[in-house]
Amino acid sequence: MKFEQAAIAVQDTQGYARLHAQIDAAFDGRDIEVFLNRAVRSKLRIRDFEGVLKRGLLGKDAVAQFEALPVSDRALTRERYLRLVEAVPHELRQRYFRLYAYY
Repeated sequence: MKFEQAAIAVQDTQGYARLHAQIDAAFDGRDIEVFLNRAVRSKLRIRDFEGVLKRGLLGKDAVAQFEALPVSDRALTRERYLRLVEAVPHELRQRYFRLYAYY
């Protein structure tokens, strides 16, 4: 039996869309290395979504936008961020190994 995630409806579509546009911009092919370099300089683990958010790596107003979302939208946002983290090309993941390491 294949796992299927339950569909959760977005409650605050405008806030959700604005925040996701900022996250998508950070992971854009042209800007991903800038984002990863900023995470290295901040001494963060790339999977630490809250840390990345609070350090302003996703934009100055991203924290306020995230906190304004309902809990279910926050969870969907966290999940999307982690999915994008895992979708980074293998060569970049190797180059930024320390960001991706679990130690």
